[in-house]
Amino acid sequence: MESSEAEEGIEEESVTFKKSHFYSVLVVLAFAAGVLIGYAAWGRDTVPATVAQQLAAISSHVGSGAESPADEVAEAPVNPQPQYRRYDIPTEGYPSLGPDDAEIVIVEFSDFQCPYCQRFHDETFPGLLAAYPGKIRFVYRNFPLPPNMHPDAMSAAVASLCAGDQNAYWDYHGKLFGDNPLNEETYIQYATDLDLNVEEFTACLSSGKHDDFIAQDMDFSSNLGVQSTPTFFVNGLAIVGAQPLSSFTQLIDKELAGEIPQ
Repeated sequence: MESSEAEEGIEEESVTFKKSHFYSVLVVLAFAAGVLIGYAAWGRDTVPATVAQQLAAISSHVGSGAESPADEVAEAPVNPQPQYRRYDIPTEGYPSLGPDDAEIVIVEFSDFQCPYCQRFHDETFPGLLAAYPGKIRFVYRNFPLPPNMHPDAMSAAVASLCAGDQNAYWDYHGKLFGDNPLNEETYIQYATDLDLNVEEFTACLSSGKHDDFIAQDMDFSSNLGVQSTPTFFVNGLAIVGAQPLSSFTQLIDKELAGEIPQ
């Protein structure tokens, strides 16, 4: 997620919402104040106690080999007797990649306009899947930040699900983390590139059919205590930030070896 410095100098945009998006806007406004605090400090001292304790536990058991990318990952307080906590994160009905019976289930709460989410997608995601062929099921859940932070995150989330309606979710997902601006022209171009039914796709963009689904994701994640993107849960164990591959492999190796309490 962008630091506050990266936001300086960016003009605020006026966003006009369709009535079909009204419910989503209400959800965004309901938790925007809490997210603003975590956003401004990239999670420092704002991570909920339960997640902070979980990060401390992972750090204690996995070691300190993982680097913090650009010092932008939430810092966990020292816990002399760390206790693991596994969060119950529903995965049924959400976009997923990998076998249903995979030993490792990774759920990402993410935002297509978040540069740290893009960093994970570009630098860590391919190596992570390659390191554990057939052993990871990766699940994506939407956590688009409010329009005053990432004005195109919500529309990109909608576009991804519209592509998913035509069985092209993951190909489209990858394109959204490219370098092109996130807007309707780009969304339609991506749909064209993937040989989707463009008329059906375009109608979906403005239909509001996926708004409640995304709003429910946002409500769940905010109630859980997620305050920054990307946030991951590896078999329910929390990892916050665009961590390098080593942060994931050290935890996954211990999980596969049965060294982490259930």
